[in-house]
Amino acid sequence: MIKLLIVDDEQIEREGMKAILDRAFPDLIVEQANNGNMAVEMAARFRPDLVLMDIQMPGMNGLEAVEQILSDLPHIKFIMVTAFDTFNYVQSALKLGAKDYILKPSKVSEIRATVGKVLRVIENERELQAESSMQRVMLQRTLALAETDVVTQLLFDHVHEVHLNMLIEMLDIRSTSEVFVMNVIVPDGMEHLYSRIKEKVRKTRSGWVGALYDGQLPVIMFRDGQSYRSQAISLARDILSAGNTEQKAGWFIGIGNDCNSLEKIRQSYQEAIIASSNRTLPVKYRFYQDIPVLSEAVSWQQAKYLKKDFADQVRLGHWDQIKSNISHLIQAYEMEGIELQQAQQFVLKALWSIWSIISELGIEAAIPIYHFQARNYRQLRSETVNLLMNIKHSYDKHYNNLEADTIRQIKQYIMENSQQNISLETLSNKVGLSPIYISKMFKEKLGINYIDFLTECRIEKAKKMLAEPERSIKEITIEVGYHEPNYFSKVFKKMCNVTPREYRKTLLGLKD
Repeated sequence: MIKLLIVDDEQIEREGMKAILDRAFPDLIVEQANNGNMAVEMAARFRPDLVLMDIQMPGMNGLEAVEQILSDLPHIKFIMVTAFDTFNYVQSALKLGAKDYILKPSKVSEIRATVGKVLRVIENERELQAESSMQRVMLQRTLALAETDVVTQLLFDHVHEVHLNMLIEMLDIRSTSEVFVMNVIVPDGMEHLYSRIKEKVRKTRSGWVGALYDGQLPVIMFRDGQSYRSQAISLARDILSAGNTEQKAGWFIGIGNDCNSLEKIRQSYQEAIIASSNRTLPVKYRFYQDIPVLSEAVSWQQAKYLKKDFADQVRLGHWDQIKSNISHLIQAYEMEGIELQQAQQFVLKALWSIWSIISELGIEAAIPIYHFQARNYRQLRSETVNLLMNIKHSYDKHYNNLEADTIRQIKQYIMENSQQNISLETLSNKVGLSPIYISKMFKEKLGINYIDFLTECRIEKAKKMLAEPERSIKEITIEVGYHEPNYFSKVFKKMCNVTPREYRKTLLGLKD
């Protein structure tokens, strides 16, 4: 509701004006002040949207009151109320920013028209402000979803360069050619601190935060001019401060090596995972480069950490990498002189962890069990590979049956809802598969990632709408799923090599 303040030293004038306004604009909230000093005090407390200010009053006159109120509350609008012989004051008031004036005495119709005109200005400004605020909120939500998805795809899939460049520009990241990954281990029960961690990274204006999954949160950091170690330690300490004292024992951050290209970012991520595997250290962060190398072969202690990678590798279907990690485990146990029977139990636990991940994905597979005690490490390797391949067979059979129909469902959903903010998590909830797997499957089956496909759907819809001359570019922008016409035009030109306006002119045969 709009609030209005009537300022006049004559009570009969105030009451008469209030009666007129109550009848003409019953939704107004109206207060009164009988002089300039009271007007200044009430404006600070009442915070009106519009003030009807008499000019000639004892003590502080209307012009002085307007100037003082505007110095603290510049959004307030004023209509000056004056007699014919003080018209020169009106000019001064208009210079101060007054929107209009009412002469004493005035007809009721003139008062209604003058006040109504300014009230409409206030209402229009509110609508524009609300629309702008909503657009900012929607844009922030869109960028937050895009940021999470891009991190997921950078670390597990392929992102089209066009979208990366646009996101770097829109997210206002001080990007450089040097980049590294941090893997934040978030304790159980502390997931609610995700937004606080994300805000700490955002304040640096140098990083992207991925999705919190299975207690692990990947953070991609662009070098900001500090040394690599200084930047990483500073952010690690800031993130760790998000947890309270009681639960700090569960926090840990692994930091991968820095690299000079986003194409090498996955290596840094794998290093960050390994660096975060041993959480017993007194300092709750560790650089991968600080892990001691005990021998050319993978040490037994380090080999244990490799098992931590299985969750991501299974969900991605990276069975060659899983097989390689299992082989490294067995090799490490052999090199460290671990007793064969004990090594077989260790490897069996690794296979069980893989089987449990498969089961969590809803895939039925036989529980891996050694049917005999291996006589040597060669036999252990052979039987372990057989058990692993049995699990893989169940995995492949399950997803071969699902993928064809799933891809069809995803494509159909994106085409029908392309105007919405569709994230990997949205698609995950739609088809019941993990976001990482959906991203990988979509890219492998269709040759493009889902963001590219979503963009193509939006641009195709936009092309059809551009054939309708009565639709504005802004209207089309909103309807196809974007919230900023300039960004829409940039995407359209990337896809079509012409701007939307140029496309419309060519389509409709219009001349400049």
